[in-house]
Amino acid sequence: MKLLLAGSVAAAALVPATVGAQEISNDVVKIGILNDQSGVYADFGGQSSVEAAKMAIDDFGGEVLGKPIELISADHQNKADIASNIAREWYDVQNVDAIMELTTSSVALAVQGLSREKEKITIVTGAATTELTGKQCSPYGFHWVYDTHALAVGTGGALVKAGGDTWFFLTADYAFGYSLEEQTGNFVKENGGEVLGAVRHPLGTTDFSSFLLQAQSSGAKVIGLANAGLDTASAIKGAAEFGIVQAGQKLAGLLFTLAEVHGLGLEAAQGLNLTEGWYWNQSDENREFADRLMERTGSRPNMVHAGTYSAVTQYLKAVEAAGTDATDAVSAKLHEMPVEDVFAKSGKVQENGRMVYDMYLFEVKAPSDSQGEWDYYKEVSTVPGSEAFLSVEDSGCDVASFKN
Repeated sequence: MKLLLAGSVAAAALVPATVGAQEISNDVVKIGILNDQSGVYADFGGQSSVEAAKMAIDDFGGEVLGKPIELISADHQNKADIASNIAREWYDVQNVDAIMELTTSSVALAVQGLSREKEKITIVTGAATTELTGKQCSPYGFHWVYDTHALAVGTGGALVKAGGDTWFFLTADYAFGYSLEEQTGNFVKENGGEVLGAVRHPLGTTDFSSFLLQAQSSGAKVIGLANAGLDTASAIKGAAEFGIVQAGQKLAGLLFTLAEVHGLGLEAAQGLNLTEGWYWNQSDENREFADRLMERTGSRPNMVHAGTYSAVTQYLKAVEAAGTDATDAVSAKLHEMPVEDVFAKSGKVQENGRMVYDMYLFEVKAPSDSQGEWDYYKEVSTVPGSEAFLSVEDSGCDVASFKN
C-alpha cells in the first residue's frame, strides 16, 4: 500500500511538467529574425539584431517550459514580396512561432498582415510606420521600439521650439518615408511652423545632389531627412559638400541611430539632434549589456538591437507565463505584462500592440567633447512615453475587431 501510494505521489508530481511540455507545439519554441542584412539598413539592424536575439535566448537559459528555444534568421533585402515568401515558408514548413525585427515599414506591414491571417505573433523593432498599430493593427502584432510619431515629437519638436519653423523634406519613397514626413509635417504645422515642400528619393540612392539642391533653393530653415540608414548618411555627406549647413540651414536626421553616427563620424554628424529609445552610455546597466553584445558583434548596440533583445525576452516571458506557445494565450500575456528590462523601464503594451516607454532626445557631440570611440551622444531631454506615442484612441486602430 505504501509503495502504491508513493508511486501515485511520484506520478502526480510528474503531471504538471508533462502537461506543460505538451503545450509547446512541435516540442520547440521557434523564433525568426527577419531583417535587412546586406542593404542600406544592415548596420541599423542586421546581424547585430540576430546576435541580440541569440543573447536574449542564452540569458533566458536556452529553453522555456522544459523545451528548447530555436532561432532562425534571413535577409529580406528590403522587399515586401521576398519577406512575405520567407515568412510564409517559416510558418507553413518550419513551424516558426513568432517573427521579429522586420526592418523596413513596407516589409513589416506585409508580414504583419500575413501573420494575422496565419494567427502568428510579430514583434516589430526595426520599422517605423504608425500604421502597424494604426489602421493596419493586428491582435497578434506588436510595435516595440520607435515609430514615426515618436521621432516627430522628439526631433521635430526640439527644432521647432528652437526656431526652425520652416521645413523642406527629403523623403524615402516608401511607406516609412511618407509616414515620417506626414507625422513631422503635421507636428511642425500644429506648432505654428510651415512645410515649404518635399522631394522623394528611391531607397538606396547614392547621389543626392538634385534633391539637396531643391531643398537648398526652398530657403527652408530645416531640411528634414525622412529616411534612414545609409540614405541619411549619404544625404548628410552631400549636404556638407554643398555647404548647406554652413550657409545657415539645419539638417534634421529624423531617424538616425548610433550605428549611422559611427559610420559617418563625429566631424560630419556633430550637432545633429536625433531621437532614440536607448543609448548604451546612459547607465551602468546599459554599459554592461553593451559590453556583452559588443563582444559578439564588435560594435555598440543602438535602440533596435537593444529593443530586439527586449522583444525576444518578453516573448519568452509571455510563453512561460501562459504555460504554452499558443498564439492567443501568448498574445494576451504580451498585452498584459509590464516591460521592465535593460531596454525599457515601466513599459506597458496598449491594446493596439504599441509598447509605450520613454524616448530620449540626443545631440551628437563635437569631436572635442567625445571621451572616446562610441561616446557620441549628449542627452538633451526625455520624451515621456505618453507624449511620444499615440494613444489607442488616436491611433486609428479598430481594437473592437480583435474580438471578432
